[in-house]
Amino acid sequence: MAAAAILPELATQVVIPVAAAVGIAFAVLQWVLVSKVRLSPERRGEGGAGAGKSGPSDYLIEEEEGLNDHNIVATCAEIQNAISEGATSFLLTEYKYVGLFMSIFAILIFLFLGSVEGFSTKSQPCHYSKDKTCKPALANAIFSTIAFVLGAVTSLVSGFLGMKIATYANARTTLEARKGVGKAFITAFRSGAVMGFLLAASGLLVLYIAINLFGIYYGDDWEGLFEAITGYGLGGSSMALFGRVGGGIYTKAADVGADLVGKVERNIPEDDPRNPAVIADNVGDNVGDIAGMGSDLFGSYAESSCAALVVASISSFGINHEFTPMVYPLLVSSVGIIACLITTLFATDFFEIKAVSEIEPALKKQLIISTAVMTVGIALISWLGLPYTFTIFNFGVQKTVQSWQLFLCVSVGLWAGLIIGFVTEYYTSNAYSPVQDVADSCRTGAATNVIFGLALGYKSVIIPIFAIAFSIFLSFSLAAMYGVAVAALGMLSTIATGLAIDAYGPISDNAGGIAEMAGMSHRIRERTDALDAAGNTTAAIGKGFAIGSAALVSLALFGAFVSRAAISTVDVLTPKVFIGLIVGAMLPYWFSAMTMKSVGSAALKMVEEVRRQFNTIPGLMEGTTKPDYATCVKISTDASIKEMIPPGALVMLTPLIVGILFGVETLSGVLAGALVSGVQIAISASNTGGAWDNAKKYIEAGASEHARTLGPKGSDPHKAAVIGDTIGDPLKDTSGPSLNILIKLMAVESLVFAPFFAAHGGILFKLF
Repeated sequence: MAAAAILPELATQVVIPVAAAVGIAFAVLQWVLVSKVRLSPERRGEGGAGAGKSGPSDYLIEEEEGLNDHNIVATCAEIQNAISEGATSFLLTEYKYVGLFMSIFAILIFLFLGSVEGFSTKSQPCHYSKDKTCKPALANAIFSTIAFVLGAVTSLVSGFLGMKIATYANARTTLEARKGVGKAFITAFRSGAVMGFLLAASGLLVLYIAINLFGIYYGDDWEGLFEAITGYGLGGSSMALFGRVGGGIYTKAADVGADLVGKVERNIPEDDPRNPAVIADNVGDNVGDIAGMGSDLFGSYAESSCAALVVASISSFGINHEFTPMVYPLLVSSVGIIACLITTLFATDFFEIKAVSEIEPALKKQLIISTAVMTVGIALISWLGLPYTFTIFNFGVQKTVQSWQLFLCVSVGLWAGLIIGFVTEYYTSNAYSPVQDVADSCRTGAATNVIFGLALGYKSVIIPIFAIAFSIFLSFSLAAMYGVAVAALGMLSTIATGLAIDAYGPISDNAGGIAEMAGMSHRIRERTDALDAAGNTTAAIGKGFAIGSAALVSLALFGAFVSRAAISTVDVLTPKVFIGLIVGAMLPYWFSAMTMKSVGSAALKMVEEVRRQFNTIPGLMEGTTKPDYATCVKISTDASIKEMIPPGALVMLTPLIVGILFGVETLSGVLAGALVSGVQIAISASNTGGAWDNAKKYIEAGASEHARTLGPKGSDPHKAAVIGDTIGDPLKDTSGPSLNILIKLMAVESLVFAPFFAAHGGILFKLF
């Protein structure tokens, strides 16, 4: 018998909830610090001299170029309230429809899984150990349904809180920009950290509580317990799908409408208050990039944890009932929260940003520091939480593994994530030649801009795919599918920092919009633009992380599904599997077509409305009357709610239809095909869109001699860049990020329904 882990069960039971509580407490502390920036004119009236130590606050009034300081603060507060109300209204409307879907799908889970043994309440032989008895299938149905609802609710709450925090912080970031770029950066980053830590800690805490509560009923039946827990990942990702698709359609309909009429036709700035779509555009940043991304990464975290726990439960950890090694994935996440906490202090407390050029390096340092600190944390927890030698389930046999090999699996995922992040940055940041080449191609019009952008996106897939392939090969060689699952968890272990960086982007974007709408000086706008440009690149890095982790998570879930469905091998030469493979590879294209057409049709309505207002409202272009913002907000809301349902239905129904009609072999082909093509399209779409966006910003900023030859705003190259950016918007913010949810969601759904498909699936092949 191998030696037990050094960390006793009692210590493990304390470490996990304490780490989650520390994460939540740190999030609350960051929120308190952000809330000290008041959105009331009195604070400014008390005088600039005492407002800061550095001195710039002494000339705040002058810096506003004669504008009344009290009016500026009041206007910022008013705009923030309009954005917050629009975002809250949209999410609550979306959640009504999503809640209805959640209820129906929960009933489906119960009925399908309960019917595996005819709703019997008798104990049954265990699936992997036939000589032992496990809890009835009806119990699995009930607890899987509860886990699904828990995951779904946690995902929705995570997205909603993230949106609330972002809308709370955007005007505060604008006001702090008057003191200097460093103050504004800290406010935006702290606000992002609130969301990052809240989501990482709450996801961990809810999963930990669910395992312990379910364990009261399941007792020694860990196989059944952790199979039921997989519903948690399904709930998280199904909500993320609707959040990503609905939010993505909303934000891009508004963005495309605002850009095409405002920038190209009327030649007014992006966030000009005269543009009727400007509030809807700012609302969209929060519901798409904050709420959607939050739910998405929560879903990835939940699924990678569930995949690892399912495989561990049928390995020596589960067979011998060793609690500490069993919850090793949760210990990795716990250490991740502490590592990210230390990392965050480097950005907010240890180093001060004094110049615009320091913003992007500071954000990149966050990724490097968190990865380095986390590597040490993984080594520590692998030494304390794992026995030196143990066995891992590997398609019917037990593979002997040592603790250092598992450390390597988690580490390879962690560092592969960093590589993907930096490659994404290279291809989407305007500091490097790929985006500068795209900007240069605008000289000859929009067509060459589109050609260069597409080429860049396709090329940007190469290194991330090699990084993912190497991670899969190494982790699978060392620890089979469990190794792949913990590699995915390694990539997501710094989720708190990743989300903080990601949420920082839309907060900065909104801050710039508020500065423009409030009529603040050009100097302030330059600072918020610098924050936004850095945030644009980091948002692309966040999407790279999400897509890379989705590939690993999907493969781990695929392995768990194949084992649970009792498929010994997946042979692509058999017709059953091959038809699934080719159909699965088509699904991401079908899904992308649906989401992009949805953005296009919603944007069409938006463009028509914005044109109508410019043409029919007297004094709108002169700025003497206000546009009708509410109608544009309503167009985005109605379109996104209506259009998110067909893509969502495609993803959710495909595994059910294929599993029931064609059986588990064909479904395994569908999952493999969707994984292989989905990852490629997702990376290229996200990076193409990001490159076009930053090429436009490169021309607008005019920071280099080369950029100035392409500008200024309103020039022909700039108009070509705006068209490229407009095409890229649905690619980078709707289709690309949603595809990673497609591949994860189909895999986890197949795993949850695997007992039913194995027992009753393949009706068509049984008939003929």
